[in-house]
Amino acid sequence: MSHRIHLPLVRIAALVAVIAGSAVAVPAAATDRVVVVQPGDTLSQIALEHGLTVAQLSALNGIRDPNRIYAGQRLRLTPPPAGTPALTAMPKAKGVVHVVAWGETLTGIARRYGSTVSGIAAANGIANPSYLRVGQRLTIPGTAAPAASKKSKPAAAPATARAIHVVASGETLTGIARRYGSTISAIAAANAIANPSFLRVGQRLVIPGTSASPPAPSMPAGMASLVAARREIGNIIRAEARAQGVSVAFAQAVAWQESGWQAGAVSRAGAVGVMQLTPPTADWVAVTMLGHRIDLYDARSNVQAGVALLRHYLERYHGDRKLVLAAYFQGQTAADRHGVYPVTRPYIASILALERFFAG
Repeated sequence: MSHRIHLPLVRIAALVAVIAGSAVAVPAAATDRVVVVQPGDTLSQIALEHGLTVAQLSALNGIRDPNRIYAGQRLRLTPPPAGTPALTAMPKAKGVVHVVAWGETLTGIARRYGSTVSGIAAANGIANPSYLRVGQRLTIPGTAAPAASKKSKPAAAPATARAIHVVASGETLTGIARRYGSTISAIAAANAIANPSFLRVGQRLVIPGTSASPPAPSMPAGMASLVAARREIGNIIRAEARAQGVSVAFAQAVAWQESGWQAGAVSRAGAVGVMQLTPPTADWVAVTMLGHRIDLYDARSNVQAGVALLRHYLERYHGDRKLVLAAYFQGQTAADRHGVYPVTRPYIASILALERFFAG
C-alpha cells in the first residue's frame, strides 16, 4: 500500500432545498370536469381517484413536473378510459394523514397502517423513499392487496418489533443485530440505512423482529488457527476500532489483508506494521488526526494510526467502503480524482470477504 498525496479532511454537509414550481395554467371550458387541489393532495392521488394516469392528467393541464402542484390549483379532468374499473373505495382508505415524527421511516409507517412503501410513495409523490422530513404530512393509501391487510395486524404484535436502540461509541450494526436477535439487512431496511458500516453515535435505530438470513460464512480452518495464534493483535485492533467508532470486523479485515496481523511486516514499498502505513502517511495522520507522534514499529501505535485513517476515510466518503478501501490502497488524492482503479477491485473484494469472516 502506498499513500502519495493526501488532502485535508473536508466534511461536506448536504443541503436539501424543496423549491416550489409553477405549472402552465390551462383554462377550463365550462363543460369540463374540474377538481381543486387541496393541501396534501398529490397528482398521483388525484389521477387514481378519477381513473386517470399521471401522464394523462399532466398532459391535460400542461404540468411539466408531476411533483409540483399547489393547493387551490384547478385541474381539468377527462372521463376514465373505457373499461377502467371504478375506484370508489379508494378515497376513504386514502383519507388518513400521518405526520412524520423524528426517527420514523417509510417502512415503519407502512407497517403501522397496513399499507406499502411503494403505495405511500406513489400517493405522496415521493421520489426517494429513504428521505422523509420531520413534520411532513403523508396521505396513507389502502393496502396493495387483501393479503397485505391480513399480514399487517400480526406484524405489530411482537414487542421487539418496535424496540429502539441508541448507538453507542464503537458499536456496529453486526453487534446490534446479534444483541437483539435480528439481522443487519432487516435493521438497515427498517431505518433506511444505505451503508451498514456507517453509524453515528447517538443514532436511534428501530429494531425489527428477526427475519430469515443466511449465516455468515465460516472462517477456513487454517486462517482460524492463525487468527487464534495472533489474537493479541486482534484484541488491539478490536479495542482501537471500538474506541474510534469503526466497525471491528472491518478494521480487522483491513489489517489481515495488509499484514496478516503481523507487527513486524514491512513491504517493498516501505509500508510498516499491522496496518501497513508508510512513514509519510503516519506523519500526516499524527499531525491532522491524532495530535501525537506515531511509532510504526509499535503494534498499538500502528493500529491506532491505521484505524484513525479508516475513520477519516469513512467520514470523507460517507461510509462508502469501496471508496474507503480505494483511498487506503491508492491514496486519497487518487480516489478523489479517479475513484476505484481496476487494479484495486480484487483488494476491495478480498477485504469485504474477510470482513464477513470476522463478523461471523
